[in-house]
Amino acid sequence: MFEASDIREWRGHEVLDSDGHRIGTMESVYVDTATDQPAFATITVGLPTRRRLVFVPLAGATVGPGYLKVAYPRKAVKSSPSMGTDDVLAAEDEPPLFAHYELTHQPGPGGERRLARR
Repeated sequence: MFEASDIREWRGHEVLDSDGHRIGTMESVYVDTATDQPAFATITVGLPTRRRLVFVPLAGATVGPGYLKVAYPRKAVKSSPSMGTDDVLAAEDEPPLFAHYELTHQPGPGGERRLARR
């Protein structure tokens, strides 16, 4: 795995799916608030007049010269929960995001958010 400080350097680079197909451009990193480790990346997709951000887990991701390769197929990533390019992930949108990738969502003991943008 890579450190959060390293993954931020990939902002603006291409994101490829598990088969090497281009998905879009990396926008930001969301960390797991329990560990402060990178958990999800947002990827800019869509036409110039209809851009949106989709989420993809960073578990199993690798980096190469000028790209980030994620462990999920492009179709799964592009159909993941999304938001506008100027929006922020709402707390109530976290569980469906985890469910889309069949991941367990566990908020903090006091109901704290699981993800935070870095």
